[in-house]
Amino acid sequence: MRLTANQPIGLAHFSAIHLPPLDLVEHAARAGFAAVGLRLVPAFPGAPAYEIPAGSSASSILRRSLSDTGISVYDIEFATVGPDFDVNLLDPVLEDAAELGARRLSLCGDDPDLERLADHLSALAERARPYGMGLDLEIMPWRVVKNLPTALGVLQAADAPELGILIDALHLSRSGGDPADLSAVPPSLLQSVQLCDAQPVAPTHTEALIAEARSGRLAPGTGVLPLRTLLAAMPDSCVISVEVPSLDVDPSEHIGSLMSATHAMVALICAEEPER
Repeated sequence: MRLTANQPIGLAHFSAIHLPPLDLVEHAARAGFAAVGLRLVPAFPGAPAYEIPAGSSASSILRRSLSDTGISVYDIEFATVGPDFDVNLLDPVLEDAAELGARRLSLCGDDPDLERLADHLSALAERARPYGMGLDLEIMPWRVVKNLPTALGVLQAADAPELGILIDALHLSRSGGDPADLSAVPPSLLQSVQLCDAQPVAPTHTEALIAEARSGRLAPGTGVLPLRTLLAAMPDSCVISVEVPSLDVDPSEHIGSLMSATHAMVALICAEEPER
């Protein structure tokens, strides 16, 4: 991916998950983000999520705010595809997301039967097709789909053009992956990348991995992850978003600082890239 000085950057909802979608859009626009992701499905039982039913006044108000601010909704998070996954349950989410103009739905794979997982993904891709929506399977080191080879194998078995892999900078690193590994992935599967940074010492057990992912991330460019190399390995069509949760600071300050850090990192990369 060749970056530009005015590179569009999105904001993942998990960066400020306590903000309702309307507030998230307003804060993101004020900070200079181009898009947001929205958490419409709980990541795990009891996790925060927001309902914006298609045709409701909440959807109408949010769409008006999106139009007024110039912000778009890029992706919707996030469904877990486990052994008892029921593809029918996501039909309302797909409809809600499509009305908001969302382009992708994020998933995590947590079914040890990889053949069944691939079948479920293929069925979900078929349901998403009429909405023009793609699906991104996210690597998570504590889930069944814990690394890039597993994700790639499952998607190859599912064999649906709507499917891709969401590359999260932290998860790629903590799963033992490296940006060089992306050379084995067809560019058509690399639609989305989430940026954050991290401390030098990686957690050594599952609980610590989860804690770091949920509350220990750093702003892009302020840690040791190879973000420059990661971005260089992504296709030009890839959409960038930032995911760095924090509950300890004012949301406006936090979201603004994420944009500032990401913009500074992008500007540095652009300044150092050779002319083509």
